[in-house]
Amino acid sequence: MSTESTAVAARPAAAPSPTAVFVRLKLSLLRNGLRQSTGRTLAYVGSVLVGLLFAAGVVLGLTALRGNAHVGALVVLLTGLLTLGWAVMPLFFPASDETLDPTRLVMLPLRPRPLIVSLLVASLVGIGPVVTLALVTGAVIAVAKGAVGAVVGVVAVALVVLVCVSLARAVATASVRLLTSRRGRDLAVLSGLFIAIGAQGVNIAAQRLGRPDGLSVLEPLGEVLRWVPPASAVSAVEDAGNGAYGRALAGLALAALALALLLWWWQRTLTALMTSPDSSTLQAVEKDSARRSGTGERGLARLLPDSRTGTVMLRTLRYAWRDPKSKMSWATSIGVGLLVPIVSSVQGNGSIYTAFSASALLGMQMYNQFGQDTSAFWMVASTIATRRDAYQELRARALALALVAVPYVTLVVVGSAALIGPWSDFVEVYGLSLAVLGALMATGALSSALFPYSIPSEGNKNVAPGQGAIAWFSLFGGVLVGAVLCSPLLALTIWLHVADLHALLWILLPVGAVYGAVIAELGLRLAAPRVARRLPEILGAVSKG
Repeated sequence: MSTESTAVAARPAAAPSPTAVFVRLKLSLLRNGLRQSTGRTLAYVGSVLVGLLFAAGVVLGLTALRGNAHVGALVVLLTGLLTLGWAVMPLFFPASDETLDPTRLVMLPLRPRPLIVSLLVASLVGIGPVVTLALVTGAVIAVAKGAVGAVVGVVAVALVVLVCVSLARAVATASVRLLTSRRGRDLAVLSGLFIAIGAQGVNIAAQRLGRPDGLSVLEPLGEVLRWVPPASAVSAVEDAGNGAYGRALAGLALAALALALLLWWWQRTLTALMTSPDSSTLQAVEKDSARRSGTGERGLARLLPDSRTGTVMLRTLRYAWRDPKSKMSWATSIGVGLLVPIVSSVQGNGSIYTAFSASALLGMQMYNQFGQDTSAFWMVASTIATRRDAYQELRARALALALVAVPYVTLVVVGSAALIGPWSDFVEVYGLSLAVLGALMATGALSSALFPYSIPSEGNKNVAPGQGAIAWFSLFGGVLVGAVLCSPLLALTIWLHVADLHALLWILLPVGAVYGAVIAELGLRLAAPRVARRLPEILGAVSKG
C-alpha cells in the first residue's frame, strides 16, 4: 500500500454538518411532540391554520392599501410590533420551544460560531417564521415600486426575518437562567395579563384607524420608527421606489448592523452560558444562610401582629406573590381593574363609575379561599378546631385582602376622577366602592364555606373536573347576593340625587366605608361556624384535584 493511500485511509471521516443535524433535530422534536396525543396534534394543526389565515388576511389588507399615501407609516409600525412580539415571546412562553434552552447543548463539543449558525437556521423551521415571512412580504408589497424596489424588498424581507429570529434567540439565551427558574414560570403565567392589555390597545388603535384618514395619525410615529431596525429595512423599500437610494441604503445598513450586533451578543452570551458554571444553587444557599443568620423577621412580617392573624395574613400574601395561579388571579384582577377606566376614557365614553371594576374584581379574590390553598389546606384544617379558630382564619384572610384592596381601590377611584371626572362624584363612587368590596368579602367567605372546590396544581385549569357547576354557582351566586347587599346604599344614593340633596352626598363616603366593614364582619361571623362544622367536607372538596 502506498504512502498516499495510507494517509487517505488514516484521515478521519468528515463530520456531518451541524446545521443539517439541528434542522433534523427540530423536525424530530416537532414530529414526536405531535405523536404524543391526538389533542396536541389537532391543537397544532388548528394554530397553523389560524396563523396562516391571519397572515393571509393581513397580506390581502396590505395589498389593498397599496398606493395609499400613509401605508408606509402603517407597515413600519406593523414591523416594529412584529419585532417586539419576537423579543418578548421567549420571556412569556419559555416552554413553547424546547430548542430555546441552550443549556441542553453544554456537553456537546461545539464551538459557538457554528452552533449559532445551526441554531439560527433551525429556528427558521416553524409556523412563527413562516407567518412572519408572509407578514413582512405583504408589508413590502404594499410599498414596493419598480424593479429597484422589488430587489430591495427581497433583501428587506430576509433581513427582517433574520433580525426577528436572532432577537428571540438572543433574548432567550441571555435570560435562560431566569426562564428555567420559578420566577421565569411566574412570568410566563403573567403573560395572559399582558396579552389582555395588548388586545385592548389593539382594539383602541383599530377604532382610531377606522375613522376617515385614520392612517394619517401614524405619520409622526412612522417618522421615528422608520429609522429603527428592522423597520428601517421596510422603509428602505419605499425609499428605493421613490428614488431616494441614499436613504434606502442607510435603512438596509441599519438593519444589517442590527443583525450583526444581535449575532455578536448572542454568541457572547452563549459562550458565557456554556463555559461558566450555574451558580444559582450557590446563590440560593448564600441567601438562605444570610437569612438564617439574621435576627427576627424582615419586611412585611415586622409590621403584622405576632399572632395567628399575622401568620395567616403573611401566608395569604405570600401565596398571592409566590403561587403561580394565585399570582395570575391577583395580577389579572389588578390589571383589568386599572385598564377598564383607562380604556373607557380613551374611547371617549368614560365614566367615573367604571372604577367599580376595581373593587368588584379584587373582591372576588375572597371566593374559594380554601381551594386556593390546594393540597396544603390539610395543614390549615389541622389548626381549626372551634368556631373561633375558623373566624380568626377567615378574618385574617380578609384583612390580607383588604391590605391590598383598600389602597388599590382608592388609587383607581382617585385616578378615574382625575382622568374622567367629575371630582364632584368622587365621594359617592369611593363610598360605594368600599361597600361593594365589603359585600364581596362577606359573600366570598360564605361561598368558601358552602361551595368549596379544588384548583388543580398542574395545568391551566382553575377548576377540577366535575366541579365546574359548583365553581360557577359559587361565583355568580355570591356576586348576585353581594349586589343585593349593596342595594340599600345604592337606594340611598339614588334618593339623594332624585331629591336634589347633592349637598348631602358626602355622607356616602363614611356610610359606605362603615357599611362595607359591618357587612364584611357579619359575613365572616356567619361563615365561621359553617367552616368549623363542614371542615371534613371542605377538605374533601378541595383535595379532589
